[in-house]
Amino acid sequence: MGLSFVPLIDAYIRRCYVSAGLRPSSVAIDDETTIHCWIPSANPNPNPKPALVLIHGFGPRATWQWRWQVGALAPHFHLVVPDLLFFGGSSTRSPLRSEAFQAAAVARLLEALGLLGGAGRVAVAGTSYGGFVAYHLARALGAERVERVVIASSDVLKAEADDRELARRGGVGGVAELMLPRDAASLRALVGLAFYRAPRFVPEFVLRDVIRNLLSDRLKEKMELIKGLTLGKDEFQLTPLSQEVLIIWGEHDQIFPVEKAFELKRCLGEKARLEILDRTGHVPQMERPNKFNKVLLNFLLGSPRPSL
Repeated sequence: MGLSFVPLIDAYIRRCYVSAGLRPSSVAIDDETTIHCWIPSANPNPNPKPALVLIHGFGPRATWQWRWQVGALAPHFHLVVPDLLFFGGSSTRSPLRSEAFQAAAVARLLEALGLLGGAGRVAVAGTSYGGFVAYHLARALGAERVERVVIASSDVLKAEADDRELARRGGVGGVAELMLPRDAASLRALVGLAFYRAPRFVPEFVLRDVIRNLLSDRLKEKMELIKGLTLGKDEFQLTPLSQEVLIIWGEHDQIFPVEKAFELKRCLGEKARLEILDRTGHVPQMERPNKFNKVLLNFLLGSPRPSL
């Protein structure tokens, strides 16, 4: 087997979440479904903070994708960072696989955590596939329970033609082959598309370590999630949201080109605003976390904040 770096990095990331005042929890939302998430530690807070849900995309579990945000956001928000179904520690026996089903599961989690009762409202931020889920969550719950929405690097308007073009850019036969890399060459291709400045040289043993420890579990179910997307199909019709929406996009995104950000803003209507982050690709929250966090906080807190 040799030395594995991923468990060491994972332990460090978990400590970052603990340092931000979060703890892991598994919540059974029904008889079939359990969601693993990170939530604030159990210490009672006399001055409750507004709730913010961070929804990850395809790739490693949630902790890896939001690692650069939790420290900046935790002082201001009651954070909930779930693993979506079939990622990390979340699972279901239900046969449903759509992004709307993922959103319904997150809604049930929020109810179980007591965040949707009474006059309570939450904000939600989703990146990539998580943006699809965030859109459905906001549309289903409405402005009465979801106050503000952040859609980052997420082409909610995508169609089959966009998938074909993405596969062409990745040099693969289909989107699933790109998003579910099974060997070092496939992961290198995905990283090259996802980052504005991808690492020039990453040893193959490191890439294989990442695949083995972070990307190889429940591939069948994840393939079903990709096939189960309703976006771009006749059954899905994008409508403007009733909430204020912030769209964040990397200027050099090669997964979902930046032109789609402007199209999405037009379709979401007057309550949507758009922030393009230069020198970033598909993962601006990782490539320029300070800038991403500043934009996020300015929107969610409703007033300008000093540079981070």
